[in-house]
Amino acid sequence: MKPTIGEVRTLHDLRRFVAFQYDLYRDNRYWVPPPRRDELDGLREAKNPAFEFCEAKYWLALDGRRIVGRIAGIINNRYNERWHAKAARFGWFDFIDDAGVSTLLLRTVEEWARLRGMTSLHGPLGFTDLDGEGTLVEGFEEVSTLGAIYNFPYYGEHIERAGFSKDADWVEFQVTMKKEIPEKISRLSEIALQRNRLHVLQARQRKDLLPYAREIFQVLNDGFRELYGFVELSDKQIDKYVEQYFGYILPDFVPVVLDESNRVVAFGIAMPSLSRAFQKNKGRLFPFGFLHVLWAMKYERNADLYLTAVRPEAQNKGINAILIHEMHKTFVRRGVDKVETNRELEENAKVQAQWRFYEHRQHKRRRCYRKEIA
Repeated sequence: MKPTIGEVRTLHDLRRFVAFQYDLYRDNRYWVPPPRRDELDGLREAKNPAFEFCEAKYWLALDGRRIVGRIAGIINNRYNERWHAKAARFGWFDFIDDAGVSTLLLRTVEEWARLRGMTSLHGPLGFTDLDGEGTLVEGFEEVSTLGAIYNFPYYGEHIERAGFSKDADWVEFQVTMKKEIPEKISRLSEIALQRNRLHVLQARQRKDLLPYAREIFQVLNDGFRELYGFVELSDKQIDKYVEQYFGYILPDFVPVVLDESNRVVAFGIAMPSLSRAFQKNKGRLFPFGFLHVLWAMKYERNADLYLTAVRPEAQNKGINAILIHEMHKTFVRRGVDKVETNRELEENAKVQAQWRFYEHRQHKRRRCYRKEIA
């Protein structure tokens, strides 16, 4: 049967849209189910402050009544203003291995974007840089991380067949943490602290971090401003992320570097890996799925590095060494021996150079595709 397209119009439709990936990847041992409530809320205008400057539509590909694919079309107006572009995005793109399905979905977004006056389409991207980005093109037999896109190997082939080409790549590393911190990291950290008159926040409880939470995201805005595809977070988005995440993070996994005035200069956010926990609870925290998360937060020996950022005026002054040094101390205390770096732009040599002091392997690669549609 030839697939048909259906626009998501109701909350019931949206729930089916979200549920499709859980059905498609149900038996895949590398996929990590995202929290179902977060997936649903992130796509709802009433729940996601990104809709202040974004517009979006969602579609399902259907074979009769059976869902065989899905896609989101997004126009981030703040991105277009910032980068002087007329670009639309596609995301939440999942489909069975059928070129008729993938082509129909992509053409639907192209037509919608063209009618909205856009001249290019790129993705997979989300509303912001904190959403999942990039089609996995290497590392299909590596367990994914929470919040990252996982997809079958055929995805890239289908996207390229539809006329898209590479726009940017991100690489990811798995880093081995030994009990001994590399002597050079310790020395560079000490020099950077003294030379720049900095100190590390001694946060023992979550409440010790909260006074700095908003400023941390402002540092993220400043530090990431020139990176591919980045759009600064609004005040409402920052408030949402503070409320959503700062009640759960572990203070010893979040080093914050302060200057003499206690102004945030840099930060890092890591967490014990929740991949196995969410594979076990299948993306549901209730009624008992949260128990797997609590176990992982206390006993998991793998960790994920989510974000690091340094104010632009403080970059290239050895401050990354401070963050690595502090995180390594935490990893030693917690018995962590493997760390996932998550995505880094392939041309970001400065970030990747920091792993040269450790045993590491580049094990994943993600790709953002682009197509001119004018």
